[in-house]
Amino acid sequence: MTIYCVGSINIDNVYRLPHLPQAGETLAAASFTRGLGGKGVNQSIAALRAGSSVVHIGAIGQGDRWIEAELTRHGIALDAITRVDASTGHAIIAVDDAAENQIIIFSGANQQQSVPAINVALSAAKPGDCLLLQNETSHQVEAAQSARSKNLSVFYSAAPFVLAPLQAVLPFVTHLLVNAGEAEALQAATGTALTDLPVEAVIVTRGSQGAEWISAGSEPLFVPSFRVDPVDTTGAGDCFAGSLAAALDQGQTRQQAMRYAAAAAALQVTKLGAAGAIPTRTQVAAFLVENS
Repeated sequence: MTIYCVGSINIDNVYRLPHLPQAGETLAAASFTRGLGGKGVNQSIAALRAGSSVVHIGAIGQGDRWIEAELTRHGIALDAITRVDASTGHAIIAVDDAAENQIIIFSGANQQQSVPAINVALSAAKPGDCLLLQNETSHQVEAAQSARSKNLSVFYSAAPFVLAPLQAVLPFVTHLLVNAGEAEALQAATGTALTDLPVEAVIVTRGSQGAEWISAGSEPLFVPSFRVDPVDTTGAGDCFAGSLAAALDQGQTRQQAMRYAAAAAALQVTKLGAAGAIPTRTQVAAFLVENS
């Protein structure tokens, strides 16, 4: 099977700080790094490193050789990457000594996805394949519609959380992924319980408090988190999402897949950065044995 991802591609500018800045405060960074990021490409790399076949569908600025080289280095093929007349998306990320972060995103080329390009990339998709989506690109609804017409599962990460785009794409989503804050915001805005949403499953990540798989008519499946010493939590949710989709794609049960995703995310936060910190399947397997 193949996992497709219509997803953001960003240049992450990461600044390490003693604490996150307050309003009006100027801080000197202890270090600066630049790396590949974006919720979409993080999810694609997580699925790829978990052992699945992945096609990433995205957009970058014309002539941005650095980002092309980084995508290639991380194993992402450039076949479905469109070059557009806009800057490649980027993020400014502040990470403090407690591993918490603040993130500012400039969408740039991510908002210039192409429906024809999406349809061409999905033309090879088969029933049983999967599409990953997040709220960082244009044409989410068109991509989800196309995927569902081919009987693909559609995993949607509702981040950044904005109600209108979520409501527009939700009729075509099979698996909705939200963190605890997003889940609360969704229920407050709609007055609808998570079990009553028109999807097969809602997956709620709760950081160090674990994660839940919620489906109508069945008891929630809870998977605890793994205890690690976090260095940087940037991209942990993306790592979880891509790893979960890959594990399910490879035939693991819900419980096995959730545990695999939790382990991958735990390992990811022990390193600085997003895409570059995502572990391989071998590393996750060894971690699970150590923590069995």
